[in-house]
Amino acid sequence: MPKEDTDNPIEVGGIMPVIPKADTETLRKKHIGPSCKLFFRKDPLKIIRGKGAFLYDEEGNEYLDCINNVAHVGHCHPLVVEAGQKQMAILNTNSRFLHDNLVLYVERLCKTLPGNLSVAILVNSGSEANDLALRMAYQHTGNKDVITLDHSYHGHVISLIDISPYKFDKPGGAGCPEHTWVAPVPDVYRGKHRQSEHPDQDMGKLYASEVDDLISKMEEKGRKPAVYIAESMQSCGGQIIFPDNYLSEVYKSVRRAGGIVIADEVQVGFGRVGSHMWAFQTYGDDVIPDIVTMGKPMGNGHPIAAVITTPEIAASFSATGIEYFNTYGGNPVSCAIGNAVLDAIEKDNLMQHATQVGDFIKEKAEELAKKHSVIGDIRGRGMFLGIDLVKDRTTREPNTALAQHILARLKEQRILLQSDGPYNNVLKFKSPLVFSKENAAHLLEALDNILTESSRASTMDNGH
Repeated sequence: MPKEDTDNPIEVGGIMPVIPKADTETLRKKHIGPSCKLFFRKDPLKIIRGKGAFLYDEEGNEYLDCINNVAHVGHCHPLVVEAGQKQMAILNTNSRFLHDNLVLYVERLCKTLPGNLSVAILVNSGSEANDLALRMAYQHTGNKDVITLDHSYHGHVISLIDISPYKFDKPGGAGCPEHTWVAPVPDVYRGKHRQSEHPDQDMGKLYASEVDDLISKMEEKGRKPAVYIAESMQSCGGQIIFPDNYLSEVYKSVRRAGGIVIADEVQVGFGRVGSHMWAFQTYGDDVIPDIVTMGKPMGNGHPIAAVITTPEIAASFSATGIEYFNTYGGNPVSCAIGNAVLDAIEKDNLMQHATQVGDFIKEKAEELAKKHSVIGDIRGRGMFLGIDLVKDRTTREPNTALAQHILARLKEQRILLQSDGPYNNVLKFKSPLVFSKENAAHLLEALDNILTESSRASTMDNGH
């Protein structure tokens, strides 16, 4: 893509000095912990501005952003920017004072949820939200055992690393703790149970029976589940959409056993799926969690997150007598920004847009699959999509090398995309919701060309 018009120079400085990219890189290596990784580590980008579905580097080069599910309504959306600026100029303080921004925003947020999900605590990140949700579950049930999904990731604090196989099962991880029980991901394409191997079976019930088995094993030890926690659609596991009746079956089993259920909507909520505000709603009206956690897109880049639960669970948590206080959670600026994000979703018709663009991407990707046998599976809802790359469609052997090649080639064309999944072979699409059909067509054309190049190169290497 071309550089931005030089007649409209990019303002990069703000109140901070502007330094050369090489100096930025040197200072980062010196002062930022090495465990904090960069995208494109061999040749990292210095991004200094964003607008809509685009990011801009220090030279004004424009990059199409297919990565950023945090800038949900588009980078620097005017409504969001204005709301933050105006409120910051008036007041920012903690939630121990009465303030309309907090109560009006939470009332509006709760109205988007079904059932009796009507009590909220605001925090600053998805990790804080999931940690607090676990505390609520332990207190409400009196139990300590957690059922989680394989390959799942719920946050970076200790309590969440302990229930995130995506972290504790990787090299350097500490392994599965005693009170964590890992159920297989209900992935009907390359999971433990594949639809192709069980053509006439109810895959939701089959995968739910795995949770029943874990509950039985708990009972043998004289224990009960405190909670089942899952992203409503699993992101780190490779953009996995569950069988429609899976969560319904699991929720019933966990509740019968004395536990409650958490829907982690940190990555998939706020209308990304298009048809509904929350991803768990796509599985049916009977799927209503006891706790919903939300974060990333909630402030469009501003740090705000929330736990929303029932009055009964909130009362159990309060019964400890221990006050919950979060210095920044629910401050007036964060609430003004969160409310503006909801405004933008409504005024820009972004849920309808997510459905239209998501359907367009799936349709065009399925056309590419007819042309390129390395595309094994295309899955997703709305603008939460994954393309599973394989070496062979029959064996479904993951094609990790091709995925990494595609990401590198796309970056050369100033398109930013990432991969994930246990084999890192799934191209994951989670752009800002303002991503247009034209943007999608540009991405898919580039992907088509790269796959064609790769196929030709493979044919030449094989001497044909």
